[in-house]
Formats: sequence, C-alpha cells, structure tokens
Amino acid sequence: MIPEFAVIGHPNEGKSSVVSTLTEDDQIKVSPVPGETTISRNYTITIDGKEIIRFVDTPGFQVPRQTLAWFKAFDGDQDKITQGFIDAFRNDPFYADECELLDPVASGAGVIYVVDGSRPVRDDDLAEMEILRLTGQPRMAIINSKTEDKDYTRDWKLEFRKHFNSIRVFNSNTANFTERIKMLESLKAIDQEWEYALSRVILAFKEDWQKRNQLVTTLMIQSIEKSLSFSISEPITESFDQKEIKERLNEKYQNHIKDLENKMFKQIRALFKHHLFEVHLSEYSILKHDLFSKQTWELLGLTKEQLAAAGAIIGGTMGAFIDTAAAGITFGVFTVLGGVLGAGSALFGGKKITKKKRAGIRFGGDKLKLGPNKNLQFLYILIDRALIYYSHMINRPHGKRDLPGQPKNTYSKKKGYSTGFTASQRNVCANFFKVVTGRSFIKEKNAGPKFEELIESILNEISRE
Repeated sequence: MIPEFAVIGHPNEGKSSVVSTLTEDDQIKVSPVPGETTISRNYTITIDGKEIIRFVDTPGFQVPRQTLAWFKAFDGDQDKITQGFIDAFRNDPFYADECELLDPVASGAGVIYVVDGSRPVRDDDLAEMEILRLTGQPRMAIINSKTEDKDYTRDWKLEFRKHFNSIRVFNSNTANFTERIKMLESLKAIDQEWEYALSRVILAFKEDWQKRNQLVTTLMIQSIEKSLSFSISEPITESFDQKEIKERLNEKYQNHIKDLENKMFKQIRALFKHHLFEVHLSEYSILKHDLFSKQTWELLGLTKEQLAAAGAIIGGTMGAFIDTAAAGITFGVFTVLGGVLGAGSALFGGKKITKKKRAGIRFGGDKLKLGPNKNLQFLYILIDRALIYYSHMINRPHGKRDLPGQPKNTYSKKKGYSTGFTASQRNVCANFFKVVTGRSFIKEKNAGPKFEELIESILNEISRE
C-alpha cells in the first residue's frame, strides 16, 4: 500500500489547487466557483513506473454542523465512526458531499485539511476540524492564503493546535519544489507508522528531481553547442548585393538559433510537467526581449570587466567583444569562402558587382558565410536565458492559474546568473567555448565534462533557492 491523503476543506479554499501543485498536474481543474468539485478524484504520483503516493481531491463540506451532531451522538465502535456515518447517509442527498469526502478517510487515508488563511475562522470551520479529529485518522492542517490583503494565520494556528498533528503554511500559488519537500517532511510527523513510507516518498522525489536536472543539463549543453557552432552560407553571384545577402543570411541564422532555444525551452517545460500552461511571461520579463536584441545583450552576460579578463583566456580583446555585442545582429562573423573576392570587391565596398566579367575572376565557387559565432559573450547570453527559463519553470506552481502583472523594473545592471560566476567557473566556460568554436589547438578532453558539471551544480543551486 502506498501513502494516501485526502485533501479536505470548505468549498473554494484551494483544495484542488493544493492537489495540482503537490502532484505537478496542471490539468486538474481549478475554479474560483465554490463547489466545482463534487466527486472525489484520485491523483497518484508515479516515478520510474512505480506508484509512490496518492492524493485525493474531495468535495467541500456542505453541512458540517449537522454532520458533527451525528458524530457526537454516535455510541458505537469509535474506530468505525466514519464508515458508520457513510453507511447511515449514503443515499441521503443532504449528506452527499460529506459522504463523498469522508469515504477515502474511512478507507484509511490520512487527512490534509486546507483553509484560506486570508479569512477569519468561522463556526463551520470549528465543526469541520472536530469532525476530522473524531475520525481518528492522522491529519495535517494547511493554511493556503489566497490573497495578501488580510492574514488570519495566527487565529487559525491557535485552533489547529487543538485538532491536528501537524500545521503548515503552504501557498499553492507560490510553492516550489523545496516547499513541497518541506510539506512532505511535515507529513512524516503526523504518525510514526507513516514515517518510513513517507521517507521513501521524499527520497524518490529528490532522486527524480536530480534526474530532471541532469536531463536539463544535457539539453542546455546540446542547444548551446549547436548554437555556437552553427554557420550558414550562400553562393555569391554576379548580381551580389552586400546588404541584401547579409540581411537574408542574418535572418536565417537568427531564426535557426532561436528555433534551437525554443525547442530546448519546450523540452524543459515538459520535463517539469507544465502541459497546459503556456509560458505567459510577464510583460517585463527579460526573456520577453529577443535573443539578439540590444536589451538582451545589455541585461545578460558578463560585465565589461569580466569580459576583459575572459578575452585574455581565449585570445580575444574586450573591445572586440563589446563592439560586436553592441552590433546586436551580425556579431562581426561574416566571412568569404573561396578567396577570389578581395578587399576592393563589393563585399567590402557595399556596391553591386557589375555583370561584366573581370579577367581572372570566376563566380560560382565563392560563398558568403555567417557563423560560427566567435563571441564569448554569446555563450553567456545563451546560458543566462536557459537558466532564467529553468528558474521560471521550476518556480511556477502547477496549481497557479492566474497571471498577475509585475511592477516594471528599471534595469541598471546585469540581471542574469553568469555575472555571479566565480573566476574558476568562468574559466570552465571559456575552455568549453574554445573547444566548441575550434579556438583550442589542443582539444581539452575535460572541457565538456567540467562544463556539464558546472551547469548541473548551478541548476541544483537554483532549485534550493
């Protein structure tokens, strides 16, 4: 038998939202309309093909005071009180919701009682708490504040201490992986007999999360490596026009890199089980800016001082990196393949080549090439965007349905993760960059593994934030 918990409470207190967040299932219907859930539904978490824990989303209490009166008057075996109530009123429409929500409890499920901490404690709530106490099942109380306008947490805790084995503030609209683990740790305290099973559940969650981070690491490195090494070319003809061909190549180049990034983003989103949730980024999110925009290059990547030090490592100069970054589009990586076009040609002069043949010049074997990108800052831009997206995914609770606006920020400094890298971490990135872009004469065998280790350690660090 796997651990099972019935999520119980008054209508519209956030029970379905809590279940959605705990199970990482954004397909659970969450509605602001009271009484949306009328039938208990089981949601089992499966890891590596094994069922490890089950949560039951139940209807809300409808007639708690009448139900409590029956519980208090019951004079039979107290171990069978919950089943006795269900047997007595199974076919009575008046108690339909109460029978439905108590059914998993009668079958042995633990209780997670959810309340909205932004409202005061009422008589019906006290009745519900007493009913759950009389069931005799291990139980935890969760304060799930739905708004920040008012806070009655202290009052709720005073009442909860009289009825529950464990109490926890758990906001299903903000809870991340760390908060979910902390809640499972608290569940261990509700009954000693459940401690071993829940310890195994927690271990399974942590191991699964680690596997996901390893997969994200692989996805990030593959996408970054393909982006850094990508190049595109086009034959040069007699009617060659520098501006036109550069614009065409640049558009194809950018679209390909952005496609690689978007594919990685979708795979990361799927790994963290955001199936219905489309990535509605805040209007002021850094990721709202285009990958190749001036704003992106101003807000992400290394500082000028850090680039100066990095340039010494890979054999470049700070000026070259800053200048090409400011260009925003071409990054100064257009080259000619074939070599018959000299410095006086249209490639450098900007005018069309005349259709008249010139002695010794043949068209057909020459190409204009864009990429691969030799700008170290590009590596850090890609890293920052991937890490920001990852952070967005792991911190987006599955029970969250609203999309509140965020205050506009005035950006005055770098906003990515890479500026916080240590000198040794930047050295790891530089060595990886040299190998991928062919700048390293002697291929360093450890460059890739060290970069992989670095990225995974950063993902783990972000997870713990």
